[in-house]
Amino acid sequence: MNKTAVANQTDQLLEDIAAYAVDGEITSKEAIETARYVLMDTLGCGMLALNFPECTKHLGPIVPGTVVPNGARVPGTSFVLDPVQAAFNIGCMIRWLDYNDTWLAQEWGHPSDNLGGILAVSDYISRTRLANGEEPLTMNDVLHAIVKAHEIQGVLALENCLNRNGLDHVLFVKVASSAVVCAMLGGTKEDVQHVLSQAFV
Repeated sequence: MNKTAVANQTDQLLEDIAAYAVDGEITSKEAIETARYVLMDTLGCGMLALNFPECTKHLGPIVPGTVVPNGARVPGTSFVLDPVQAAFNIGCMIRWLDYNDTWLAQEWGHPSDNLGGILAVSDYISRTRLANGEEPLTMNDVLHAIVKAHEIQGVLALENCLNRNGLDHVLFVKVASSAVVCAMLGGTKEDVQHVLSQAFV
């Protein structure tokens, strides 16, 4: 193998995650049903958080009054933001009260933390498609993305403890969310591998 090939070689873990994010098929009806309950529970946690000014003061556009054409809506608010800021807003709402789901393995975590990115990007993709006369994503698409993110985060947590090594469990959320969102945006396996590399860094 020449030096260029070695330099461009990707870790097997990144290749496996990317392949699942892009081509993985969810065939379990129970997984999809569970994702539906997770979605409802997560939105409920976020809506309740809107009652707390300490939470809502963090929400909205970076520049007050900004509205993004075909942007992502923040549930329970009037904000229409770019998908990155919308993901922060939704994620802030979800986690504010620390009531959302918990997964316990070698590492603990809150798989529904992935919904900040997934919901923001789903709405952005759908609104952009509609503006171009195309079909939006369906809730089934969103539920499949949720399952993939949960499974990526959960499988990583089964045998890896970040806290034991002085790292925050949220790293696995970043890895799972970035893989799934990149695939949702049309990223190839190679694109997802690059995104995953940055997420781990």
